[in-house]
Amino acid sequence: MTAPVFVDTNVFVYALHSRESLKQPMAREWLDRVWRERLGRTSIQVLSECYVTLTRKLKPSLAGADAWDYVRSLLPWRPQPIDAELLSRGREIEERYSLNWWDSLIVSAAQLQECSVLLTEDLQDGTVFGGVVVRNPFALRASDELKAHKPGGFEPPAYPRRGRPKRAARLLERQLRPRV
Repeated sequence: MTAPVFVDTNVFVYALHSRESLKQPMAREWLDRVWRERLGRTSIQVLSECYVTLTRKLKPSLAGADAWDYVRSLLPWRPQPIDAELLSRGREIEERYSLNWWDSLIVSAAQLQECSVLLTEDLQDGTVFGGVVVRNPFALRASDELKAHKPGGFEPPAYPRRGRPKRAARLLERQLRPRV
């Protein structure tokens, strides 16, 4: 792996969340790897989501000071700021791929930081968004080789298909499955 890797909120949260006995060690392995190789990237949005999740959504929640110390320790990852460029690109991604707004901003931040891989369990594993391939960090090991996306892969159509929605959805799902 030589290109930067964007890390989403769930990886940071699972690394701390002791109730996730299967995901916690995997999240920690991923974070150790991208930190050791100096390839980890994230965004201000992700760090904000991380803080809120740790202090308000987890049971038991983390104390605000402890959550802030954790988030502050991630600032050397050079988080992508929320600015006009991020918002503009996020809007383009939202329209092109029909993603929700928050996921569009995540993909946009990964693209702006020239990441080849986006580690998240929130998007379909193997999907490619303009050169950034989504990988589920809990479906593969941190020691696995992450290959950058090669241009020419599947891109969703610019306009929705006409006809049977369920049939079109099954066809799209088959096209998005990673090929082994």
